[in-house]
Amino acid sequence: MVLESILTPVNAQKKPFSVFILGGAYASLAIFLSLWIFEEQTSMVMVFLTAMAALPLMIRTLFMEEQKDVFSEKESLWRRHTPSLVFFMVLFLGMAVAFSVWYLVLPSETASVVFKVQTDTIQNLNQHVTGKVTSTGLVSKIFLNNVKVVIFCILFSFLYGAGAMFIWSWNASVIGAAAGNFIRTHMARFADVVGLNKVGAYMYASSLGVLRYSVHGIPEIFAYIIGGMAGGILSVAIMNHDLGTGKFERVLLDVSDLVLLSVFVLFIAALLEVFVTPILF
Repeated sequence: MVLESILTPVNAQKKPFSVFILGGAYASLAIFLSLWIFEEQTSMVMVFLTAMAALPLMIRTLFMEEQKDVFSEKESLWRRHTPSLVFFMVLFLGMAVAFSVWYLVLPSETASVVFKVQTDTIQNLNQHVTGKVTSTGLVSKIFLNNVKVVIFCILFSFLYGAGAMFIWSWNASVIGAAAGNFIRTHMARFADVVGLNKVGAYMYASSLGVLRYSVHGIPEIFAYIIGGMAGGILSVAIMNHDLGTGKFERVLLDVSDLVLLSVFVLFIAALLEVFVTPILF
């Protein structure tokens, strides 16, 4: 009751910085509670607790978005849903940054326990893209893999109302671990080569780490958020007993547009990951 009363959906859309801080607070609290109670299973428990803290706010937002589809049909798709999409994106970024910071701040032994499953996932993903693969084949592989994640987001939100929040929290923890590992790995090398002191090395490596995963990561996560919202809006429409009415037809059309938009953004993200990110980093 305490966490869900901090912000309302309307206030959250008007206060992005507060949303960012809130996302970081959810992730930080989840890490400490997981270490305290479920130390050996921290990697997954912290994801669950982060998602659980954000669920009430997400559910209320989805109900609000469904009402927009029903009663604001004259507004464009983008105008109706942009505030909530931005809100979810900022919330995600707050979580990801918090996970990354704690990856760097915690002792190496503790960080390896907290992010064990995430680190294993990153290693598995890297192994799958090694070897001789053409650029077209790599784009196809990345795109299809990301489409699977969008499908999970849609299904989780449709079946569990706001289930996509678990997928978003999981991805935030993986990106946080990847960025944190990138910063740790490259900090010493940057300091030696460029002659930076310790603080300067952290700042330099942190900036590169954020930029490296932002180029393709932001549109990728944005696509997951669009898909999760689509599934959630459809779930709310069915719960409101709009099935078979003109209202439901408007909602279904809106959801279809959101899904298509999600897939298009994923394709752009795959192109950026294959052709742009390697050039810059």
